[in-house]
Amino acid sequence: MERLRLVLPTAEDKAACLDYRKEFEQFNEVMHGTAGLSHVESFEAWLKDIQNSHLEEELTDDRVPATTYLAVTVDTHHLIGMVNIRHRLNDYLKTLGGHIGYSVRKSERQRGYATEMLGLALEKCKTLSIPRVLITCDQDNIASAKTIKNNQGQLSQSFVHEGTMIEHYRIDLTEGA
Repeated sequence: MERLRLVLPTAEDKAACLDYRKEFEQFNEVMHGTAGLSHVESFEAWLKDIQNSHLEEELTDDRVPATTYLAVTVDTHHLIGMVNIRHRLNDYLKTLGGHIGYSVRKSERQRGYATEMLGLALEKCKTLSIPRVLITCDQDNIASAKTIKNNQGQLSQSFVHEGTMIEHYRIDLTEGA
């Protein structure tokens, strides 16, 4: 039984998103998969940006089309985590970001939510016709590596980038894989 669902953020999610950000700040942690929520001037600016981020004509610089989801509990709509799915990869994402970024708030970790969130994100990738998903993580992020492996991720390479060992995992979404 699914405990979570992925939903697109709306203006009604402002308090929950700001509370989510506050929890990461409180523990001095980096938020992955939030499309920059940690450093935006306002929730409204962030919401407008992510609502347009899937539109190619709205993108600037080296950005790619992407969709950001809130991972909320099915029963109470409590914000557990966030997921950002990049519809295609640029050179930077081929090295460091991959197709999917995600995070789970500290108060909700070690309950299997990250594994469930990634599984739901992979279903979204199928609808975007992404046949093979790249997910990256730091080698010392044991929890993230476990989450990826729990979703059939296969380690494809490891390398050092600016003093940090980075791992690339691939997940094949084609039929019969």
